[in-house]
Amino acid sequence: MNVTITRVLPFLLLVLGVYLWIGYAITELTGGGRKSSAAVDISPEGGEAIYWGKGRCFTCHSVGGQGSAVRGPNHGQFGEKFPLAMGARAVERAKERTEKEGMEFTAIDYTVESLASPGAYVVKGYKNEMAVVYAPPISLNLKEIKAVIAYLMTLGGDLDMAAIDTKPSEVTLGFYAKIAAAAEAGGGDPGLGAQVYEDNCTDCHTLNGEGGEVGPDLTGISAKGLKFISEAILQPAKALTKGFETYVAVDKEGRQTVGLKTRDEAGEVDITKANGDVVTIAKGELKEIKIDDTKSIMPDDLSEAMTVKDYQDILSFLMLQKPKPAE
Repeated sequence: MNVTITRVLPFLLLVLGVYLWIGYAITELTGGGRKSSAAVDISPEGGEAIYWGKGRCFTCHSVGGQGSAVRGPNHGQFGEKFPLAMGARAVERAKERTEKEGMEFTAIDYTVESLASPGAYVVKGYKNEMAVVYAPPISLNLKEIKAVIAYLMTLGGDLDMAAIDTKPSEVTLGFYAKIAAAAEAGGGDPGLGAQVYEDNCTDCHTLNGEGGEVGPDLTGISAKGLKFISEAILQPAKALTKGFETYVAVDKEGRQTVGLKTRDEAGEVDITKANGDVVTIAKGELKEIKIDDTKSIMPDDLSEAMTVKDYQDILSFLMLQKPKPAE
């Protein structure tokens, strides 16, 4: 018995050692051996830790000869395809974005855009498949994204921490607002939220002068806060806006009409239903008309029709609808 154990034990240790070595080798090849700390500073060092750690950037990108991922562009200087590292490359890309968008982009603006709206500029030869890093499962917060920007700018470029953190340009501020709104809404994508809004809300609500008038104007709705917007979607009757109360009109024959009272004159009233149809009822034909504060003409099953992702996306989109500054 002891002889058998003596012979088998060295073999098992050898096998274990081989497995550990293979795991270590794979980790080194993918660049995944670095660890990010729980609290990351807005610095190139902090961004480097996220790049090779929580951010999982190394699964698609490499930096020069470091790492072996090829699904996304190499962020370092690498052969004829990438003669400039990311920091210097961003300067050239910013010129392209300026020409296309008709407003000035800096290298930092371009780099921030590449994380905030990865589909805005897709490098030739690659697919529009970059993950939204501020949404699950990666879920980087704004501070972590700023750190990654700082790290990328040190790769062949000039680092301007003020332009990244304390004094960003208007373009970068816009992207930061998008990321912050998405994070507050649980990681939703405002771009996709715009489509959810278009599909579900625009027939009844006005936004920035466009849309229907059955429901309240949603221009600047973010001022009401995330809790209000969330309840308005999930429990519409709980957050009725003054002037948009739900009326129940019953005529003398017992027919019931539910909707907004959009006209009330001497001889008749108009009730606008949820689908936009207007029903005119002579007051002489009315048995009763009253407000029902337990109902909303907003569809009760709207939250059921949307997926959790749709809900997060539309929340982040609505949280971007800032009030216009007073003139």
